[in-house]
Parts: sequence; C-alpha cells; structure tokens
Amino acid sequence: MEFKEVIRKRYSCKKYGSRRVEPEKLAAVLEAGRLAPTAKNLQEQHIYVLQSPETLAKIDGITPCRYGAPVVLVVAFDKNNVFTYPGGKRDSGAEDAAIVATHMMLAAADEGLDSCWLNFFDPEKAAEALDLPENEEILMLMDIGYAAEGAGPLANHDSRKPLSETVSRL
Repeated sequence: MEFKEVIRKRYSCKKYGSRRVEPEKLAAVLEAGRLAPTAKNLQEQHIYVLQSPETLAKIDGITPCRYGAPVVLVVAFDKNNVFTYPGGKRDSGAEDAAIVATHMMLAAADEGLDSCWLNFFDPEKAAEALDLPENEEILMLMDIGYAAEGAGPLANHDSRKPLSETVSRL
C-alpha cells in the first residue's frame, strides 16, 4: 500500500473480529517499532505483546477499550534511560515511546491490520497488574487485530481542519 493511502485509511478500530493475527504480520509491526528513531538512539522503549486469554483478561480489568482485539501491545519506556533536554524540564521517554507506537500503528495498517491507541486506563494499575519493572512507565496500550464485520471509522474520521488553522509560518 502507498504511504499516503496508509495514513489516509488508518482509523481507530473499536470492534474486532475473532481472526488471529499472523505471526509474520505481528513481527513486521514490532520491527517497525524497533526501527523508529529515538533521542540519542537510546531506544528506551519496551514493547509487551499480550495475546494469552489470561493477560487479555487483565487488560479487560484495566480498561473497557480492548474492543475484543486478539493482541494488545503495551508500549512502555525505561525512565532511567532517557535523554533530558536542555533546561531539565522534559525528557525523551514519552515522546520516543509515542514515535515507536506511531510507527507500529502505521505498519499495522500497511499489513492490513486494524489498531487503536488506548489511553483510557491508569498506567500505574496496568504496570502493577502486568508486573512490569518499576523503572518502566507505560505510555499507551495498542489494540491490534482485524476489524469485525461492519466496523469502520467514526463518522467524523475524514473531517480535518485546513492547514491554515494548524500551521503557521514565522
């Protein structure tokens, strides 16, 4: 699929079917995340692949937003391995994890998979439920799978502000 088509067609899927995600497609998604750029190439991301009924049940206890997806990726980062920007007020952890997640979402669409960025959950409760290391912070959860019959983007999916409202030239 052409890149412009990938970004135009990708939407947040809110209803998944029962079809399993092929290992090679999941591997392509994970590889896209591995190749994503990070500040100073620290690669502080850690991706957890949840597929077992037991771990998916834990996600269902954390958020109502799994929507039946057969795979959930937990995108976390190592808080102790981030680049602190000049001024000391920000670091690269969340933004690098967001870049990794975005690469994986676009790769999923390119592989014919649907996805949804989930942020409706308590990251601390999720980390505790999944027994993640204390040095890792969860940025987001990502549903991945194949859309159920009749699923599709929200009605306002194609509604976008003109560039003149979102871009300024200085």
